[in-house]
Amino acid sequence: MLLTRETLPKTIPDIAALDDLLCRPTQALIDDLAKVEGDIMILGVGGKMGPTLAGLAKAAAPDRRVIGVARFSEAGVKEWLHARGVETINCDLMDESAIQSLPKAPNVVFMAGRKFGAEGDLSLTWAMNAHVPALVAQAFPSSRIVAFSTGCIYPFVPVDGKGSTEEMAPNPPGEYAQSCVGRERMFEYFSRKFSTPGRLFRLNYAIDMRYGVLHDIATKVLTGAPIDVSLGHVNFIWQGDASAQALRCLAHCTAPTSPINVSGHEILAVRDLAAKFGARFGRAPVLVGEEQPTAWLTDTSKAVDLFGLPVVDTEQLIAWTADWVSRAMPSLGKPTKYEVRDGRY
Repeated sequence: MLLTRETLPKTIPDIAALDDLLCRPTQALIDDLAKVEGDIMILGVGGKMGPTLAGLAKAAAPDRRVIGVARFSEAGVKEWLHARGVETINCDLMDESAIQSLPKAPNVVFMAGRKFGAEGDLSLTWAMNAHVPALVAQAFPSSRIVAFSTGCIYPFVPVDGKGSTEEMAPNPPGEYAQSCVGRERMFEYFSRKFSTPGRLFRLNYAIDMRYGVLHDIATKVLTGAPIDVSLGHVNFIWQGDASAQALRCLAHCTAPTSPINVSGHEILAVRDLAAKFGARFGRAPVLVGEEQPTAWLTDTSKAVDLFGLPVVDTEQLIAWTADWVSRAMPSLGKPTKYEVRDGRY
């Protein structure tokens, strides 16, 4: 079954159903992948988004080799990928010779990086977020490379505007986000040097039932925990839509590589989102802090022009999340830390 607004379920009963939904392609994704030839390799496939992005790629292009590359330190990930028809290669991306030995896939999605705990070992954060991209860019000069980045590379912008556009110069607080600028600069430099086509995929807050901004807010409303509204506005996107747009970027690469903002097209107030969960749960949210006039927000007009609006809208995400959290369904236990204003993760 193809993914359309009409085929979305009212609720997501369990993790198996969630995974199936995240791996369900749209016709637009199938059409875009048909425009690019060759195998698809996903570097850093073991993270939060990687497995279902790989599964989605295989579902959209079943006759194509899809190869997931990671250290696979988390139990069960490799087996899950194999069950979806995704091949796997164990590789430490800090090892230059190991990267050089990987098959030269024409299509590469780079998802490796370090965020949580970044402040605990800043040299490792910089190595993962800037050194590894330089190694990968040199190893795949003839491939299309869609490199995951983050909207956190931008400075804070007024919440009453439209968000940062791709033309805005990066100027973020904190070394994590600065290292992400380093990641982009490495891909940009080698893209110019080798004429490598690519995209810098500046993603703001993917949403899965098991984690994300909405999961964080809903859980706090349900448990009565305080919600800090200092960073009072956000935008976010369903992980399935984000994965589809990343894969579709393979058909929309530029040489040299260029950035594209990916998130929901709406700027949403944390206060309002908390109130919607409060209405569903029958309890008043506990709000603390004072809303600031700026936040990390992106303008996704270019992505909307290329891909259209996300299939899953905000109201559907709120309904799914409220249902999931109210049933005490599994959480990854990885807070988004969307409310952090100093860039220290």
